[in-house]
Amino acid sequence: MPDVLEPAHPGSGSGALVGQAFLPAVHAVSDGGADGQTRMFAPQVAQTGMSAPHTPQAPVLLLEHVSKWYGPVIGVNQVTLELRPGITGLVGHNGSGKTTLLRLAAGQVKPDLGRVLVRGQDAWTAAAKWHVGYCPELDRFYEEMSGRRFVQAMARLCGFPRREANRRTEDALTLVGMRDRAHKTLAGYSKGMRQRIKLAQALLHDPALLLLDEPLSGIDPIGRRESIDVFHRLAGMGKCLLISSHELEELDKLTDHVAIMAAGRIVAVGEVPRIRDLLDDHPLSVRVASDRNRALAAALLDCEDVVGLDRLPGDEGLIVRARHPRRFFEKITALAIEENIEIRRLETLDESTQDVLGYLLGAARNGS
Repeated sequence: MPDVLEPAHPGSGSGALVGQAFLPAVHAVSDGGADGQTRMFAPQVAQTGMSAPHTPQAPVLLLEHVSKWYGPVIGVNQVTLELRPGITGLVGHNGSGKTTLLRLAAGQVKPDLGRVLVRGQDAWTAAAKWHVGYCPELDRFYEEMSGRRFVQAMARLCGFPRREANRRTEDALTLVGMRDRAHKTLAGYSKGMRQRIKLAQALLHDPALLLLDEPLSGIDPIGRRESIDVFHRLAGMGKCLLISSHELEELDKLTDHVAIMAAGRIVAVGEVPRIRDLLDDHPLSVRVASDRNRALAAALLDCEDVVGLDRLPGDEGLIVRARHPRRFFEKITALAIEENIEIRRLETLDESTQDVLGYLLGAARNGS
């Protein structure tokens, strides 16, 4: 069965399955320091909204028909995605392929098919990796170190001289809001503080692309709001952020632009309202079984959203094809109550549609 939405064609000017696969290009920010050098971060410039003109360029991240296997298991299947500066949410169930996609973009694993480019360079190369900052979901810190010492150590491992490493460390800690707390040992950090230290080390070399795997997971509401503010500030500095989560609601206040993954494939990309609109026009196949299948079939045939109906042999139920899934499910629920029909089975048969629908309906229930 085809996906809800067909993959995009890179280079067409729109890397999206719906609308655009990237937010409108934002402006890069730079700051000439007192020493005459271009500084990595410019918090004071970002706060005032000042920015330098942005010149259109190639996508920051481009995946073309990418597949990756782990033995007999497929992690990513024919993924095509194009991202430019801004924030894109990557949402999917655990095991859907999000982490594999992020690792491919970070150049940690090679694709078995297709290609991954970062700023036009193969993601596996050192030239591409210099443009990437990666925050994995799990952390393995040297717990006895302070946050500042850890970030300094990462800067030295990047090859920066001590003085430059110290300067970049302070800039990064300031940007993520950890400068005043960086003297504490990592063992005593909260989940949110640990996430920010991971982000600080990912920013040391001023990458164009930030790959963040579940950065909001386990953070309290205040810490989550502060992290979201940091992400918006980074996007305002012209960076491209790909942020994964298994909950659409988590990303709702961060960006309305998402890519939904299911079974290793990207099944929908774009702004959430536009995905919902297109899903409403996509016929959904649903299997329904009840204690009175004949009466249910007669009632459903009068429903304007039902475009087809087949009876299964015996008492196995019905296969219903319907548009406007949310309205259809509301209708079948009302019918069951009004006609006193016991619904014994209700399932969607389109796997990719089911995943998209599950996220969108879940978000709708939560008021998004």
